[in-house]
Amino acid sequence: MTQSSEGPLAGIRVVDLTRILAGPLCAMMLGDMGADVIKVEPPEKGDDTRAWGPPFAGNEAAYFLTINRNKRSLTLNMAVPAGQKILAGLIGKADVLIDNFRLGTLEKWGFTEAWFDEHAPRLIRCAITGYGSSGPKAPLPGYDFILQAESGLMSICGEQGGSPTKYGVAIVDVCTGMLACSSIVAALNARHRTGKGQKVELSLYESSLAMLVNVAQNYLTAGRDGGRFGNGHPSIVPYTTYRTADAMIALGVGNEVQFARFTEVVGHPEWAKDSRFNSNRARVENRDVIDGLIEAALAHDSADNWLAKLRGIVPCGKINSVAQALDDPHTQARRMVETIEHPAVGALKMLGIPFKFSDTACSVRRAPPTLGQHTDEILAGELGLEAKAIAELRRNKVV
Repeated sequence: MTQSSEGPLAGIRVVDLTRILAGPLCAMMLGDMGADVIKVEPPEKGDDTRAWGPPFAGNEAAYFLTINRNKRSLTLNMAVPAGQKILAGLIGKADVLIDNFRLGTLEKWGFTEAWFDEHAPRLIRCAITGYGSSGPKAPLPGYDFILQAESGLMSICGEQGGSPTKYGVAIVDVCTGMLACSSIVAALNARHRTGKGQKVELSLYESSLAMLVNVAQNYLTAGRDGGRFGNGHPSIVPYTTYRTADAMIALGVGNEVQFARFTEVVGHPEWAKDSRFNSNRARVENRDVIDGLIEAALAHDSADNWLAKLRGIVPCGKINSVAQALDDPHTQARRMVETIEHPAVGALKMLGIPFKFSDTACSVRRAPPTLGQHTDEILAGELGLEAKAIAELRRNKVV
């Protein structure tokens, strides 16, 4: 891994004022694409996720390591005038500023709309909040778990007749971070045309509603509220998990041709002619019946044997553990596990980069930084401060 980058965002400077997950993930994705990302953290404690463990690698929390590679860390007390002066200098040299502060925080520190218009007219500003900048819930902080509950996402997860269940990862934060990244790239593209920067606003609330996709449209179109179907699909059958003789598999049938071919493989071609099952609409209406028949048929052979017969006929797959998925040869072939040298940990395995560019390759160039690892480098190299001035800032606990 080299420290140079020829990624698609090479030459773009990002100031990352975010913490926890959505914002740091967004900034990391920009860094993976080649941007120079400066992560600004509070002195002494840094990003909250530095303490979110176990597990730890040395003293570094695995949670923090997940979403902070390809960044340089600067510690800075932004609540004091000296810290605000340094932040102003960084913003003046940046293309992108990302924050997930409560509403009004930047303005309280003097970074008003008028300030940005005067001092950083080409800057792309991305604000990630819990509920947006308007509406009755705007002042509230946002938490992924709460948004999964409020948005309806939790109401459609879990077993039929069971309790609402959250997703296994902070999916609202993850999707918000991804949406923020694509929005920033779009704003950078618009700047080529307009010559001006702009503010991009995202909220966990709006992202979580957008994530309802077809379930939301079912309600808007037909007044049909979402429900829980376990591993099933509200509008497609068969599309769930089934038990075989020794393990469970995931199986999805998307059209009538696939269903007919599937019935032949499992030895029941008569299902495709049965009026209860000969269309997707009929199968949805008779979901419990056909699912029961399929599970009874699959019980006569092993998961591996069924998958061998069904692959290429219908979408199907083994239900892996996380460990099995990461150890899969295809994961290795697609470079979705990378190893990089960390200054405190040594060789560090990380998830790879999911987007591949043919001409401007993305790369894991920097390990997640230790707290304040690059403070002197940034203050001297980017802002031209001398060692004496940096030492004074440390004495005053500004950095």
